[in-house]
Amino acid sequence: MAIASLLPVEVSESTYYKFERRSLLPQDSDFFWHIESGVVRTLTWQEDGTVIGLGLWSDGDIVGSALSSMNPYEMECLTNVKARILPRSEWHRVTEIMIQHIKRSEQFLKILRCKVTESSLLQLLNWLANRFGREIEAGQLIDLRLTHQDIAELIGTTRVTVTRTLNQLERQGIISRQAHQLIVLPDRQPFWHYEI
Repeated sequence: MAIASLLPVEVSESTYYKFERRSLLPQDSDFFWHIESGVVRTLTWQEDGTVIGLGLWSDGDIVGSALSSMNPYEMECLTNVKARILPRSEWHRVTEIMIQHIKRSEQFLKILRCKVTESSLLQLLNWLANRFGREIEAGQLIDLRLTHQDIAELIGTTRVTVTRTLNQLERQGIISRQAHQLIVLPDRQPFWHYEI
């Protein structure tokens, strides 16, 4: 999609663009997208078509092909997104945001490096609850609609494994479900263990 074909939304002095859920942000190595609202998933895939999630980004974050060496590389909107173009001439102004981007990438990499799928999924759910959750009476509601396939692609497993593990975590009382959203229950956080 060419930038020229997008319909801008004027908000004060900045021009924002709106994208629908599951649409792709256009790419150009001369600009970043500065996310005003919504959630964007960055991803790549292997030759066999296996999708590899590279991160989840939200309000205040930046995304763009200039931040990645992956080819192919896509930026998919997981929700409706409002973002503005941040041209190369303004990159010097976003040093703190870039540092935050690196830190979040490292957190995400740590989750992916778990050898046990259940641990990886639990860490992802806790990360999602901290990053995108909101406090409700029952616990931390992950305020983001992710399919089991989305979750599987984020942690590098199969949809069937995610479904089975989520069912197991629900039976154990670690999570509960409300409509199409997950709740990480307080006081039932699992104890992390390290294999030596």
